Amino acid sequence: MNPPKLLFLVTEDWYFVSHRLPLAVAARQAGYEVTVVTHVGEYGNTIRNAGLRLIPIELSRRGKNPFSEMMLVVRLIAIYRRERPDIVHHVAMKPVLYGSLVARLAGVRHVVNTLAGLGWLFTSESRLAVALGRGVLFAFRKLLNRGAVIVQNPDDMRWLVDLGIEPSRIHLIRGSGVDVNRFSITLEPNGEPVVVLASRMLWDKGVGEFVAAAKNLKQRGIAARFVLVGDPDPANPASIPTGRLESWHAEGVIEWWGHRNDMAQVIAQSHLVCLPSYYREGLPKILLEAAACGRAIVTTDMPGCREIVSHGDNGLLVPPRDEAALTDALQALLQDPDRRSRMGARGRERVVQEFSVNKVAAETLALYRDPYA
Repeated sequence: MNPPKLLFLVTEDWYFVSHRLPLAVAARQAGYEVTVVTHVGEYGNTIRNAGLRLIPIELSRRGKNPFSEMMLVVRLIAIYRRERPDIVHHVAMKPVLYGSLVARLAGVRHVVNTLAGLGWLFTSESRLAVALGRGVLFAFRKLLNRGAVIVQNPDDMRWLVDLGIEPSRIHLIRGSGVDVNRFSITLEPNGEPVVVLASRMLWDKGVGEFVAAAKNLKQRGIAARFVLVGDPDPANPASIPTGRLESWHAEGVIEWWGHRNDMAQVIAQSHLVCLPSYYREGLPKILLEAAACGRAIVTTDMPGCREIVSHGDNGLLVPPRDEAALTDALQALLQDPDRRSRMGARGRERVVQEFSVNKVAAETLALYRDPYA
C-alpha cells in the first residue's frame, strides 16, 4: 500500500521552516509522503534535506493583479490534480482562501486549514484593508464549512463561530509549538539589562511604541539596552522602512540587529522579552521561545499574546497602543530581577506543560487521521 500523501500550501519557505517544519517531519516519520508547495527563497535545501518534496510556486502575499492571481489558482489546480494528495494543509490567509477553493475544484476531500492569526486585514483601518476584509469574510463563510479549521487561540475560535462556521469543524491547537530542548532555560547574563523585541519589523507589532518606551526609560535614567531583532517585510503594508530602523539605531535609541537565525542565543543574551503587538496574532512563536528560555515577558492584552502570558504570573500584560503603560511595565521588571526570575521559571513550566512542539504535532497528526472529527 502506498503511503498517504500530505501536501502543505504555505506562502513563504522561511515561514514553513520556522513554524511548520517540525510538524512536517513528524508527519513523514508517521508514514506520510509530505510535499510542500511554497515560494522558495533561501530555505529550499533545508526543506529538501528534511526528506520532504518541494514544489516551488510564485505566491505573493500582496498580489493584486487579477490576471496573475487567476493564473496562480490555475497553477494550483494543476498541482493538486497531478499530486492527488490525500490531505492538504493550508497555512495562513491566502493559502487558506486559494487552497480551499482549489481543493474543491480538484476534488481533494480531506482539507485542513490553519489560521495563524488574522493580521493586517483585521487590524488596519485603511480603506483597502476594510474592503479586502469584507471579501475575505464572504469567502470564509463559503469555503470553511468544509474540512477542518485549526485556530491558535480561543478569540479566533469565537470569531469563526460568530462568522457562521460550524463549531464542530473548528479545532484549537495552540500555536506551532516550541522545542523545549533547543530552547532551554538559561541564567540572565551579567551587565546592563537587555530588552529584546523580535519579530518582523511591522508598525502593528508595536515597534513604534517599543521605541517610544525606550526613549522614555532613558529619560528616566533607567540603564538598559533595547534591541530590535528582525527585518522589515515589504510584502506587508505595515512594514517599517529600513531607513527608519537605521535612523533609530544611529540615534542610539535602540539597537537593530536585523534578521537572526539563532533565536535561542538571542534570548540567552536578554533579560526581558517584549512584544507590544496590536496585530491579530495567532500565538506568537517568539513569546513561546522566550518563556521556554525562562524569560519574563511584557506583551499586550491581545488575542494570542494573552494565551501565553498570565498577568503577574509569567509576565505583564499592557493595553495595546499604550506607550505609558508599556514604559511603566518595562521599568517595573527592569528594576526587579528577582521578580523576573520567578516569572521566567513559571513561563518555562507553562511551555513544557502546554506548548511543546511534540504536543502540537501529536494533536495535528490526530486531526490528519480524522480531519472531520
